[in-house]
Amino acid sequence: MNDHLAFMTPHHHAIRNFVVRELPRNSGRPLSPTQIAKALRLDSQLVTGLLEDLEKHLFFLVRNRRVEVSWAFPVTCDRTPHRLRFSTGERIFGA
Repeated sequence: MNDHLAFMTPHHHAIRNFVVRELPRNSGRPLSPTQIAKALRLDSQLVTGLLEDLEKHLFFLVRNRRVEVSWAFPVTCDRTPHRLRFSTGERIFGA
């Protein structure tokens, strides 16, 4: 597994962790690159490039047609047969 993660920088990890944590809190909506950049205090172009990189490596996330993150394994705001409910009250679909 470490070989598969070798491409990831601390910024890759920060983005991946953020989208997994925040998708369930985003009221069923995908996360835009702008939202991610603002929350992590990163440059928008950097975030866009890192999202492309994560998606290209088939690593943890998928973006929709508007380049918003809609899937961040193990959660998605897209409807699936798998419904998740967290102890904190958030609800989302399982990827």
